[in-house]
Amino acid sequence: MPFYHKLGEIPRKRHTIFRKPNGDLYYEQLFGTIGFDGISSNLYHEHRPTQVKEIVKQYSVAPKVAKANNLKSYKFTGFDVPAENDYLDSRKIMLTNSDCNIILAAPKKSLRDYFYKNTDADEVLFIHKGTGTLRTHMGNLTFSYGDYLVIPRGMIYQIDFDTEDNRLFIVESYSPVYTPKRYRNWFGQLLEHSPFCERDIRRPDQLETHDEKGEFLMKIKKQNDIIEVIYATHPFDVVGYDGFNYPYAFSIHDFEPITGRIHQPPPVHQTFETNAFVICSFVPRLYDYHPDSIPAPYNHSNIDSDEVLYYVDGDFMSRNDVDAGHISLHPAGIPHGPHPGAAERSIGETRTEELAVMVDTFKPLKVTEEAMKIADETYHTSWLD
Repeated sequence: MPFYHKLGEIPRKRHTIFRKPNGDLYYEQLFGTIGFDGISSNLYHEHRPTQVKEIVKQYSVAPKVAKANNLKSYKFTGFDVPAENDYLDSRKIMLTNSDCNIILAAPKKSLRDYFYKNTDADEVLFIHKGTGTLRTHMGNLTFSYGDYLVIPRGMIYQIDFDTEDNRLFIVESYSPVYTPKRYRNWFGQLLEHSPFCERDIRRPDQLETHDEKGEFLMKIKKQNDIIEVIYATHPFDVVGYDGFNYPYAFSIHDFEPITGRIHQPPPVHQTFETNAFVICSFVPRLYDYHPDSIPAPYNHSNIDSDEVLYYVDGDFMSRNDVDAGHISLHPAGIPHGPHPGAAERSIGETRTEELAVMVDTFKPLKVTEEAMKIADETYHTSWLD
């Protein structure tokens, strides 16, 4: 994140002596990205964070691709993905390319039996159903319906769910996830025209510090493998940190829509960005107010990007026959737009209650075997008169 956060106890200067009450040293760790050039935080541990007892096993979780070169529009019924007890087992990659994975998950049980760390990708978890607490070595965050949880790569975490009815839309990004640059000034502050501000960002406010030795199972994702490692000390042993790199939460309900007299283009919905794709939030808002406006979006050509829409709630005015949990894929190379009758229906309407998350990738997405299990094979014909 582009602003500073401090939690717990830290010394006055970096890389200097910081002692425990008994006189022993706390162990400092620089936790950053892009070498020493990206955002980072300095953490202070009860124990050395480098103590590995054993590497238990390693296995592949690489997605199985069904369609590598795709020009067909698809709709996927996301709620048909079966619920599973284990958090990692529940994560099903639907769409993939060399920049990101787009995932659906319906975990029934809390992630408590092990710790998880994704060393390859930042993760953005969108909470469609469920409440609970994201527990990390840099502090805890409560979450509920509509929250984005942004988890930087290398973050060690567990998740507590309050019930077994949980639905997550997840994006793994192989490049760092940031707030859009055009929303920020030179100093990193979100500007007045941004659809959200620092007050809307929820940062960790409670450190869970464990001073424990033993055997602690960590499952680490690296290059599409899960590697199970036994650590000698509890991963949540941080007594304090400061810096710019930490997990945070942002609610889609706090996104303030940008509207105008005529239909606004998709970038006004942008919420996050990477160097390879963007994530946008479509939220309840007033429609365009020009007397002759057509609120439905105009037809446009997907030449440079694949467009993925995850439908959360409400009536999405440009589509026919979509429901909560549906995903549409409109691939680069062909134009798309509102379904027949949608533009006509939108004339004279004053507002929409739609809620959706959009991911636009600049490289083509491959459709996985998991996605084909829930695919509507006739969706590409739904624009016919």
